[in-house]
Amino acid sequence: MMKIRIAVFLLALFVVSCSGSKSVVRTSGKHKVEHKKQPISHAKKTSANQNADAVNLEATSKVKTYAEEIQIYVENFKEIAKNNMKTHGIPASITLAQGILESGAGKGKLAQTANNHFGIKCHTGWTGESVRHDDDAEQECFRKYEHPSESYRDHSIFLTSRSRYSNLFKLDKGDYEAWAKGLKAAGYATDVKYPDKLISLIERFELYKYDNEVLSRNFMPTKKEVVLAQGSDYYTIQQGDTLYSLSKRFNLTVEDLKKLNNMSDNAISIGQQIKIK
Repeated sequence: MMKIRIAVFLLALFVVSCSGSKSVVRTSGKHKVEHKKQPISHAKKTSANQNADAVNLEATSKVKTYAEEIQIYVENFKEIAKNNMKTHGIPASITLAQGILESGAGKGKLAQTANNHFGIKCHTGWTGESVRHDDDAEQECFRKYEHPSESYRDHSIFLTSRSRYSNLFKLDKGDYEAWAKGLKAAGYATDVKYPDKLISLIERFELYKYDNEVLSRNFMPTKKEVVLAQGSDYYTIQQGDTLYSLSKRFNLTVEDLKKLNNMSDNAISIGQQIKIK
C-alpha cells in the first residue's frame, strides 16, 4: 500500500512539472518583440526613398520637402485654385505652383505662422494682422491670415487689382509658361529662375490638368529634350531628374556628383545647375 501511495505522489509531481514548463513557453514575449522591430526597418527605407526624391523649394519658404508632401498639398488646395481660376482668371496650375514654391508645400515659416502661402507682403493699405519675416531685407512685413484659403483669395485679388499685372490677363488662361514668365517680367519675384521653377513644378506634378478641367480641354505638354551645350561643365536639373539617373547619364557615380558639387545629401531642385565634369 505504501508503495502505491509513493508511486501516485511521484506521478502527480511529474504532471505538475510538465504543466509549469508549458506555461513558461506560452508567456514568452520573444515573438512580440521581433514583430515590433519591423516598422523601424520600414521607416528607414521610407526615409531613404524620400531623400532620393527631395525637392528644394527656394523662394520665400527656403525649405526642403518631398514629392509625396507636394502631392498631398496639391490635393488639399486644388479645388480652391480651380475655383479662383473660374472667378479671377488666373490659371490653377500657376496658383498651385506658386503656393508650393512660396510656402514650401505648406511647411515654410510664413505658411505655418501666418497661413501666408504666397509670400504676400503688407504693402500700403493693408490693415489686417501681420508678421515679420526676413526676405529681401530683414524683418519685412508680411500679411497674416486666419486660414490658407484667405491667402489663396488674396493672391488672386492681389494680381487682378494691380495694373502692373494687367498684361497677364491678356494671355491664354491655359498658357502656364507665358504666365510664369509674365509674373517675373511684372516684378512678382526677384529670382531670375522663378519662371523655370514654376514651369518645372507644373510639369512634374501635372498641375496643368486642373487648368484642363476648368477649360474643358485635354492639353498635354510636349516633352522637352535637354541638350547639354558642347564643352559645358554644368547641367540644369529638369523634371524627373535624380542624382542616380544623372550618374547613369553622365557616366559618373552618385558619390562623384556629390563631391563635384559639395553636396551632403541627394537633394536636388528643379532649375539648379550642377557640375558634371
